[in-house]
Amino acid sequence: METAFFNEMFDGNGVRPHYAKLGDWTRDMPAQWRQMKQAEAESLFRRIGITFAVYGEGGDPDRLIPFDMFPRVFTQAEWRRLERGIKQRAKALNAFLVDVYGRGEIIRAGRIPGRMIYGNEAYEKAMAGFVPPKGVFSHIVGIDLVRTGPNDFFVLEDNCRTPSGVSYMLENREIMMRMFPALFRENRIEPVEAYPGLLRRTLASVAPQRCEGEPTVAILTPGHFNSAYYEHSFLADMMGVELVEAPDLFVEGGFVWMRTTEGPKKVDVIYRRIDDSFLDPLCFRPDSMLGVPGLMDVYRSGGVTIASAPGAGVSDDKAVYTFVPEMIRFYLGEEPILQNVPTWQCSKPDDLGYVLDNLAELVVKEVHGSGGYGMLVGPKSTKAEVAAFAERIKADPDNYIAQPTLSLSTCPSFVEEGIAPRHVDLRPYCLVGEKIELVPGGLTRVALREGSLVVNSSQGGGVKDTWVLAE
Repeated sequence: METAFFNEMFDGNGVRPHYAKLGDWTRDMPAQWRQMKQAEAESLFRRIGITFAVYGEGGDPDRLIPFDMFPRVFTQAEWRRLERGIKQRAKALNAFLVDVYGRGEIIRAGRIPGRMIYGNEAYEKAMAGFVPPKGVFSHIVGIDLVRTGPNDFFVLEDNCRTPSGVSYMLENREIMMRMFPALFRENRIEPVEAYPGLLRRTLASVAPQRCEGEPTVAILTPGHFNSAYYEHSFLADMMGVELVEAPDLFVEGGFVWMRTTEGPKKVDVIYRRIDDSFLDPLCFRPDSMLGVPGLMDVYRSGGVTIASAPGAGVSDDKAVYTFVPEMIRFYLGEEPILQNVPTWQCSKPDDLGYVLDNLAELVVKEVHGSGGYGMLVGPKSTKAEVAAFAERIKADPDNYIAQPTLSLSTCPSFVEEGIAPRHVDLRPYCLVGEKIELVPGGLTRVALREGSLVVNSSQGGGVKDTWVLAE
């Protein structure tokens, strides 16, 4: 029996009202013109340099991410609810981080096991007892959402370290506006181009105590071999800040300095796009060539702010994720607006037994996995693949969680045959500083392979523009 998926554009009566103008648009679009526009979009992506790399693969190291020209649409009412839920979650996650690097009240209260935090590989002991400026650990929170019905949205996972993809959100919109200006005249769509300005304002708002005057912000990148390097340079350009690598920075006199043609310039806020372990070879991995020696000493003494803070990843661990609703109740005294996906923790004997008995029906993920790697989609796997994955789980149950195979919503997408439904998710980007803000929309990722539920670009997924209709 085939599963019924919620179609975001069509219901039993035809096209949903907020998609009506897109229905007219596609109906009047000749196939040849659509193919021409698709080629134009790919040419623009290539010319601008919007590419990504997949590590460990041969072929083109700078691959185009597939772009679907059919936009995804949310009503204002749908977005308002999502926005409230996203802000609530980002606030609770930051309260949790301040707590577990401080007194650990949520652990003392028995709401979450201490071993899950203090034994977690993402927990950075170097941050214990330290409160970052304004009490913010995670400044850019990317929350992955899936939809299963008209009013049913679930949080799939939280990304509190260095969530990527926001450049695609901005460039998708830019290219759509360039290629289809009439669409934007006919539809009142909330803008997203304020994001770089909001990001810069957020970063400036968490400048360290010893900052004097207007804060100097810089983006720290591992370099052009990184898969997200395009995004690093794009954001630096859009914000009007410097893009730096480790050799461009040095520590002296309790501050971080940037080498410039006019001499050293003090840096107050570093938006880092490198992992914790590479940030400072004197504090973390001594073999790191990507970090700045002495950076953590300056950070802890109030000479610089690191965004997001080292150790923020302990809050987006896929096992810790199961406790986020409890964090919202504990720190905010509120009920969660957005629900988690039901999750089994293989570290628990009863959960492990259930997962192994029902593996062919579940999605299983590594606790620290990302990018669609290290996971099993039971219904899409062979008996041999399920059996092999079962052995991996038995060998290290603490490393896995499992979730039901959700009936992800579909959105029309342009495929070779014309228009067909494809599964989608959504990653809005929540900025946390003196205020909690986000632009109306986010990155919609689409599983372009028929029947696939995996939307990650590394696994063949694409991206599309996300519209929030103005009132």
